Amino acid sequence: MSETVLEIKNLKANVEDKEILKGINLTVKSGEIHALMGPNGAGKSTLGEVLIGHPNYKITSGKILINSRDITNAAPEDRAKLGLFLAFQSPISISGVKISSFLRMAYNNLYPEEKMPLKDFFNMVKAVMKDVDMDESFISRSINDGFSGGERKRFEILQMVVLKPKIVILDEIDSGLDVDALKLVSAEIKKMHNQNVGFLIITHYQRILKDIKPEFVHVLKDGKIVMNGDKSTSDRIEDEGYDWITG
Repeated sequence: MSETVLEIKNLKANVEDKEILKGINLTVKSGEIHALMGPNGAGKSTLGEVLIGHPNYKITSGKILINSRDITNAAPEDRAKLGLFLAFQSPISISGVKISSFLRMAYNNLYPEEKMPLKDFFNMVKAVMKDVDMDESFISRSINDGFSGGERKRFEILQMVVLKPKIVILDEIDSGLDVDALKLVSAEIKKMHNQNVGFLIITHYQRILKDIKPEFVHVLKDGKIVMNGDKSTSDRIEDEGYDWITG
């Protein structure tokens, strides 16, 4: 797999005319695991939403690039085609849209040249469902309709594995998961990391980082990255919180 590079350059963004991101600089490459940590309200989830192109967020300056291609104003589907994927912190339910139809349509849009037979595609999906402990019956249900918090997170991981992105943003993926589910999710992340996928793991605490070891840890406070470190940074945050970090 060729290297994919996500570059965030001096990114500033507003929500309802309030500046949330105040100049973010960050580069994530294939095969790297980055953790983005910070207290509540720091702007972590906003960054994920801005990177994927959520229309409620307005970029006021800066750039987002994938392999030097400017995607700052690109549509979400174009970002996805370039390999970007966001697992949402609070996935919404979409009544009337079956998981089977959604996954098939998304896969065909991303990989039109493959023309995978329907039977082969759903055999692949069912194998991944087994890996993330989702019952096969979910495939005929509407997206997240009546799902528990843990089931919604499993479905995010199911999408991640099936759609084969190159750079993955996980926004608080560990919230709502029990210990066993977290192990399953961590195993899928490790598999994809071994396939040279890059990860940006957005998290408040380092629960998931006990199993997924980040090479790079960034601390976001008040819309700015105020510290760049390694796993020892997240370990100290676990012990002492964020008060010791200035900036």
